[in-house]
Order: sequence, then structure tokens, then C-alpha cells
Amino acid sequence: MSARILLIEDDADLRLGLRDNLLAQGWEVRDAADGNQGLELALGWQADLILLDVMLPGVNGYEICRSIRLEKIETPILMLTARGQTEDVVRGLDLGADDYVVKPFALAELIARVRRMLERVRPREARHPLGGGLVLDFEARRIDGLGAELTPKEFDLLAYFVRNGGRAHSRQRLLREVWGPGLFVTERSVDRAVKTLRQKLKVAGEPLQAVRGVGYRWDGDPPLSPGK
Repeated sequence: MSARILLIEDDADLRLGLRDNLLAQGWEVRDAADGNQGLELALGWQADLILLDVMLPGVNGYEICRSIRLEKIETPILMLTARGQTEDVVRGLDLGADDYVVKPFALAELIARVRRMLERVRPREARHPLGGGLVLDFEARRIDGLGAELTPKEFDLLAYFVRNGGRAHSRQRLLREVWGPGLFVTERSVDRAVKTLRQKLKVAGEPLQAVRGVGYRWDGDPPLSPGK
């Protein structure tokens, strides 16, 4: 399964160059040129890794990092900074960044760090207990212990909820992130898929909750962190 990388960098040449090289590795990439767009993607798109520049127009990298962690999103963050001073590095790490590289950096070094961070985070979500004896297998795209099969879209929706648990998601966000752009579907499609998921996952309790006036929220346990 291809890793998903969010790149937030305002330098157009660097951003486009990094995007092309990340795509060449077989990874899915979304990019943002300013802090406001980057923060929106970070909170709404289920990335496996975030490459985050510090100095950005709009919201800066430190505030993006802070906002991500306040939302309980554990996606690894690799900060890109031209500041090599110890206090700047420490500030980023204290706000929840996992690692950093100082510009200018060698492309091979950055790719190696990205690959290493992905190797740490991807296995942790390979199998995830849902309750009631059910286990979600991300790689095999199935639920062990479940008598009924999920459709591909139901599985994608469940995976999105599990990876982004504890937060309310609007129907429009779910349509955008799970169904994707370019498809003529309505919010009723979300409601139907959620209803079916609830029926099929009944043995796991009721981790999928409706949020009045907003949409839905997954209240089950989040994917396990390394070492847990």
C-alpha cells in the first residue's frame, strides 16, 4: 500500500522538486504552498507523514505542528528548516515534531529519513483491534472475525475513521477524503455507508457515532503507537 505524504513548503522550486522525487518513490503526495492550506490538509487528509517547512506565509510551521498535536493527530512530522540554531530545533520537537532537517539538505538524505520514518509508522497500523474479537487488517483490506464482507468503499471509510478517530467529520469532508473528487455522489451516500458499517460492526459495540449537525465520529481506540 502506497504511503501518503503531505508536503507543506512555500518555496515553489523546492516544493515541486521534492514532490516529483517523492512521487518517483511510489508515494502519494499532496502539497501546499502556504500555512493556511497546509493546516487544512493536515487536519483533513489522512497522511502517513508530513514534511513541514517552518517559515510559511500565513500560519507558520510551529503553529501548524501545535494545531496538529492539539487535535490528537499522531502523524509523524519531519520539519524542514533553514534555522540551525539549537533553540529553534528544540522548539519544534517540543511542539510535537518527530525529526528535522536543516536546509540546504541532500535529497538522498531526506528520502532516506522519510523512508525510515515510514517504516516505523506503517507497521504499527497493519492490524488494529476493533473490539468484539474483530481485527482490522489494513494491508489485507479485511476484518478478521467478521462474517460479512465489506465493500471497497466501506473499507476505505472504516480505515479513514480509525486513522482519524476522536474527531467529528462532516459528510462533505468524508465525501472529499474517502470518495474523492470527480464523483457525482451526495451526502446520502455517506449516510448509507455508515448505516451499513454500523450493522456489520455491531459486535464491536457502537464506536461509530453520529454528531448532531456535523456528521460522524469514531470513538474506538486509535491505531497503536510503537511500543504499545
